[in-house]
Amino acid sequence: MKRVLVTGTAGFIGFHLAKLLLSEGFRVHGYDGMTDYYDVSLKRRRHQMLLQTPGFSATEDLLENHDRLMQVAEEFQPEVIIHLAAQAGVRYSLEDPRSYVQSNVVGTFNIMELARTHEVEHLLMASTSSIYGANEDMPFAETDKADNQLTIYAATKKANEAMAHSYAHLWNLPTTMFRFFTVYGTWGRPDLAYFKFTDAILNDRPIDIYNNGDMYRDFTYVDDLVQGIRLLIDAAPARPASKDDIAEGDSLSPIAPYRIVNIGNSDKVRLMDFIEAIEDALGKKAVRNYMPMQKGDVPATWADTSLLQSLTGYKPKTDIASGMREFVAWYRGYYQKPE
Repeated sequence: MKRVLVTGTAGFIGFHLAKLLLSEGFRVHGYDGMTDYYDVSLKRRRHQMLLQTPGFSATEDLLENHDRLMQVAEEFQPEVIIHLAAQAGVRYSLEDPRSYVQSNVVGTFNIMELARTHEVEHLLMASTSSIYGANEDMPFAETDKADNQLTIYAATKKANEAMAHSYAHLWNLPTTMFRFFTVYGTWGRPDLAYFKFTDAILNDRPIDIYNNGDMYRDFTYVDDLVQGIRLLIDAAPARPASKDDIAEGDSLSPIAPYRIVNIGNSDKVRLMDFIEAIEDALGKKAVRNYMPMQKGDVPATWADTSLLQSLTGYKPKTDIASGMREFVAWYRGYYQKPE
């Protein structure tokens, strides 16, 4: 099986992706900076679990360390690179924007250089639904114009997409950018809303509900997300001979082996319904603190995933009730919360 370099394997999504790839026999080398944006002990536990699996090895260092990245690539000789590591979080980007430029722009440039130098078969990189910014027409399609980002986080991801297109064009580097939509699930990030809601409800603290709950998200269960990424590995884009070769609805570039793909549940869910799914899974009601809209937030996201389906035959399907039951069961076990 192929050798896959995955950045961010101690992170939420990277951990689940690495676990899936290893289960299918891929050799995986993880690269993670173990930054303290959230609980590092949770990151270390994820890596410990992966390191118990044959075929997995790892390096701990920052994306900004170009020399270390190149050394890892020389030793591992990846055939595919999946770049997930980033400074994440929409709201934190209001507090520390510089960290986003360093990790998401400089770090991603280093990954692109590595992919170019080693002429990998396929470079896949994480983008975000936040790219769509102020767009109001939904569901969001990859071919939609998206030039109105609302946060520096989204702006850095938009920059990544532009940088990646230029490299795909210049060096004929097959590149797929995937845009995530509100991912949740087991082994999640403590800074994410559903994680904080669960902790607060169990400890009788109120939860802050922004825009008075009048928000909608395309909640995507993490197992569905990583299955979509896995299948996209085998769907490397090729430079089209002409514009006429690009199917309707395909985001394939007319001048590069480059494509953008949404990965979402293709279902717009009201925030209050999601909170009720958490309450049902916990068997306990939340104390609700209604708040105005936060700066940088958008009222709704909703993915058109028809391109993912046409490329891979796959459509994410986990409903929020099932997904939250899985998360709450894990949360209780990991944090030893009483039933």
